[in-house]
Amino acid sequence: MQKYKLGLINLSGWKAMKIRDDYTCPLEIVHDIIKGKWKTIILYQMKDGPKGLAELEREIEGITQKMLLEQLKELIEFGLVEKKSFDGYPLRVEYSITERRGRKMIEAIDIMQMVGVDYMIENEMTDALINKGILSENELCRLVKEAAEGNDPLVDKKGE
Repeated sequence: MQKYKLGLINLSGWKAMKIRDDYTCPLEIVHDIIKGKWKTIILYQMKDGPKGLAELEREIEGITQKMLLEQLKELIEFGLVEKKSFDGYPLRVEYSITERRGRKMIEAIDIMQMVGVDYMIENEMTDALINKGILSENELCRLVKEAAEGNDPLVDKKGE
C-alpha cells in the first residue's frame, strides 16, 4: 500500500499534489514533481528570465489561467519557481526559475528539448519547429545535414 502526503493544501478549489512517502530512487521524485503536460513547458518559458502571469498564458498555447496557476503553485512548492509580488496598482507578480533546483531542471529540459527536436527531424515533423521559432531554417538545415552525414545532432560540439 502506497502512502501519500499532500504537497499542497486545497484552499481555493484546485487539486492538491500528492507526493508519496516511499520512493526507491531520486528519479521517481523528480518524475512526480514535473509530471504532466505543462510543468516542463512553463519552466522552459521562464529559462531566460522572469515572466508575468499574462505573459506566460500568452506564450503557452492551450493552457488555461486556472491550470497555469495550479502548475505554478506546485512548481513553487517544490522549489523550482519563485514568485515575486510588487507593491502598487495594478498588482504585478513575476515568476522566475530558482537558482538551486530550477536552473538544474532547465539543464535537463534543454536535453529533453533536443531529444524532441531530433525525433521531430527524424519523423519529418519539421514545420512545427520552424513555425514555433524553436529552430531557424538555417539551424534546421544544419541539423538535418549532420544527421545525414552520420553525426549525432544531439552532441554539443561547442566544447570541441
